[in-house]
Amino acid sequence: MTGPVLDIRNLSMRAVRAPAGAPPILDGVSFTVGAGETYALVGESGSGKTMTSRAILRLLPPGTAVTGGEALFAGTDLLGLSEADMCAIRGARIGMAFQEPMTSLNPALTIGRQLTEALCRHEGLDAETARSRATDMLERLQIPSARESLKKYPHQFSGGMRQRILLAGVLALKPDLLIADEPTTALDVVIQRKVLDLMVGAARDIGSAVLLITHDLAVVAEYAERIGIMRQGEMVEEGRVGDILRQQKHPYTRSLLAATPQRRDRAAEAAGEPLLQVADLAVDYAGGRPLPWSPPATVRVVHKACLTVRRGEMVAVVGESGSGKTTLAKAILRLIPSAAGRITFAGADITHLQGEALRAVRRGFQMVFQDPYSALDPRMRVGAIILEGLRHERCPKPEARRRMLRVLDDVGLGPDYAERFPHQLSGGQRQRVNIARALISDPQFVVADEPVSALDVTVQAEILALLERLRSARGFACLFISHDLAVVEQIADRVVVLYRGEIVEQGPRDRIFDSPSHSYTRTLLDAAPRLVADNGQYRLAGPGRV
Repeated sequence: MTGPVLDIRNLSMRAVRAPAGAPPILDGVSFTVGAGETYALVGESGSGKTMTSRAILRLLPPGTAVTGGEALFAGTDLLGLSEADMCAIRGARIGMAFQEPMTSLNPALTIGRQLTEALCRHEGLDAETARSRATDMLERLQIPSARESLKKYPHQFSGGMRQRILLAGVLALKPDLLIADEPTTALDVVIQRKVLDLMVGAARDIGSAVLLITHDLAVVAEYAERIGIMRQGEMVEEGRVGDILRQQKHPYTRSLLAATPQRRDRAAEAAGEPLLQVADLAVDYAGGRPLPWSPPATVRVVHKACLTVRRGEMVAVVGESGSGKTTLAKAILRLIPSAAGRITFAGADITHLQGEALRAVRRGFQMVFQDPYSALDPRMRVGAIILEGLRHERCPKPEARRRMLRVLDDVGLGPDYAERFPHQLSGGQRQRVNIARALISDPQFVVADEPVSALDVTVQAEILALLERLRSARGFACLFISHDLAVVEQIADRVVVLYRGEIVEQGPRDRIFDSPSHSYTRTLLDAAPRLVADNGQYRLAGPGRV
């Protein structure tokens, strides 16, 4: 194929019933993707990345329309084709991998049915040949027992496996262009590395170009050759990835890169006395029953965990999905029972406390959840949600309102936000409300469970700075759960590494990152692309990376 596989020229898009003067959804977007190239579209939520991909595929949301420009695919303007012609191109020549595979895979159909359907329709293969082709692609993407997997349903696979299955279905048709829209956002670093390596490698093997849509600039630096930076529907900067990392022309590009997590100088060890001490903590979950009348088997998911959190200290717990991070935190907070071990908080053994004694201790605990939208009651106003944090205190209403308004101000929201509902806030504002609810009771200890994983890089930077400022001002200790090692490198005093329910390594942040002693820690660090800043220039951290 001569020339670019995809050539977008002055693409514009608007809401059909938008009021006069409303900004367009896309405004004159132009870029090209060469044959066999990996091109990245980068920007915050709402910048127009996904809308660009949907315009290319002619899968526009209701109430929107393309108002100008061209989308040339192999020289043919997709915007001028009939729906029948587009149906022949979608899947067969342009494949799309969406962010959440569980919503893209039909839960009522087997994997085999879903993977072979497109092969039979687009290429006219018989059922057995289609199953053979699907099996080959599953094996290439390292799905174990590929032939048997065709008989299973999506819910029988992990998130990372589902994403590989989705990619297998797309790549089995050997498209000229693969559009991957945030394909690894919800995955931990090890699975993300595997999925991206397999995706880019398989696309290269079959000669497909890749349009990678993401907000993770470190991933772009690792996998893409060229990059386009989008902001409010416009392409503000474009070029080779290495050139833009070394010299940014647009201030928005500089702000995006400046928001990437960077290591900050921190004290080697918090000076406070121990606030929380966990010794030999174990947690069991109920497993299956060998026979209907048999007692359920138990599965140990946390093994003899030992850790200490000092007053005012930020301790990060890192590990893959399923390693036991959240289970460990819930056991520490006594939200789930522990099978063995001891939990000491502020000098008192709380391992077996019950009833009012446990509730009294819990007033010193709070939790900030991963998804702020699901953590906030959509029927309640922000002020009432924050006041929930005082429901166990006998606080007069005027004093409670004063504290609510103060904590709103502390998290950077004005008093008018107290009357809003969660759906009227952005993701970053909802997370600020989540933090305000946790801090209104002045806790001594806060568990932050993946509090920034669902946020854009600039909003993530704001929330991390907010947590740091509030921790310094209020003096609470924090157990920070994350799989994002770049975030941990910026915010943590000490790091605890969890692998299959066991703490395999822990220590000061700098030692863990600079000279890890356990092979699993080295695996985590090798899997996580991280950008390092040096006088406005950026490079990938790690040996041999530029």
